[in-house]
Amino acid sequence: MPGSALPQDRLSPAPSSPSASPPGPLRRELSRPAAFAALALVFILFMAASSAPSPLYVVYQQQWHFSATTLTTVFAVYVLGMIAALLVLGALSDHLGRRPVLLAAVALEALSMILFLTADDITVLLGARLVQGIATGAAMTALGAALADLNPAHAPHRAGVVTGAAPTFGLGLGALGCGILVEYAPHPTRLVYALLLAGLVLAAAVLRALPETAQRRPGTARSLQPRLRVAPRLRADLLGLVPILVASWALGGLYLSLGPSVAVGLFGLSDHVVGGLVVTLLTVPASLTALALRSWPTARTLTLGASLLLVGTAVALTGVLEHSLVTAAIGTVIAGIGFGGSALASFGTLARMAAPSERGELLSVAFVISYLSFSVPAVVAGAAATHTGLRDTFVAYAVTVASLSALALLAQWLRAHRSPSRKVSPQA
Repeated sequence: MPGSALPQDRLSPAPSSPSASPPGPLRRELSRPAAFAALALVFILFMAASSAPSPLYVVYQQQWHFSATTLTTVFAVYVLGMIAALLVLGALSDHLGRRPVLLAAVALEALSMILFLTADDITVLLGARLVQGIATGAAMTALGAALADLNPAHAPHRAGVVTGAAPTFGLGLGALGCGILVEYAPHPTRLVYALLLAGLVLAAAVLRALPETAQRRPGTARSLQPRLRVAPRLRADLLGLVPILVASWALGGLYLSLGPSVAVGLFGLSDHVVGGLVVTLLTVPASLTALALRSWPTARTLTLGASLLLVGTAVALTGVLEHSLVTAAIGTVIAGIGFGGSALASFGTLARMAAPSERGELLSVAFVISYLSFSVPAVVAGAAATHTGLRDTFVAYAVTVASLSALALLAQWLRAHRSPSRKVSPQA
């Protein structure tokens, strides 16, 4: 799930000193609390927009008659655009300022909504998702940095809670809201994008009043050079976290790409609200888990997350094999709790085991692993579903996720016994 934790630890909160570019006489700045709340809502808006197409994939597929392989390719293009933006544009707001980068990201996102509104074939849909992925990737780092900059002193964990919970909440809201509109409102492939476009226009107006918290500084061109590097002393610990990163994000990718198709193809549920609910059953528990477990020690949260991911995936698989919708839904909720705990603890562990000078690079690598896991297995599953069917594909996918979760538990046990004296820290 795109952005469930952001590398904000590498960005030093700016003091409440004069902003980098003082407002003109006609522009009134938001107060810091109002700006923080506005950024949280913009974060949710971006994530809701990113999941809104999920319930529509089935509609597009019926209208344009493309395969499951093409469907998951549309999903993957978004994630690849996001990864490219994170690698190239991740540090841009440190040099140009938060507000200009966020306004540019909103403009790109609005362009993607216009492409969705006018899409009449798969080519335009692919272009819309690519532009949307770039816009979301550009916004995520700037949003995380701005939230950290504006984090209130009396609530030091608030920015971490928002960046941990807002993305998954937004994903669930976008999928369910779109499902409701598709089922009960007119113009099913247009209305949701028109509403999101209106929301983006409002977001742009609000962001123009955002206080600038980052001083402009040189090195803009150099910051656009993508770099992936992990300090040698951290590689073993990162390797130990790879199974849970891959398992949790791959499961999220499956639900956001093929989840609604599974509801239709395996359970005969043609109601588009159910298609959105499939995504919501995974993402909302993940969001609530990030809120509930934010003060837990990372090692305990990681163990719980991997355990529930394993159990939930097994229960959901049982529901599919026995054609029990209730069992599959319960398994999805359990897996969602595991997803939220795993994402929270994984990035918390990475942030704490690295020195400040190593943290940004390490988290960038972890994000690339996560988003590749989010997209590539989903594309493979789409190709498999085209040739072997949804049921067999879901079974193989679920078994793989469960196996990776079990491997993650083993890796966590070995890591704990390898360094039993390591101090366990709570989440940020």
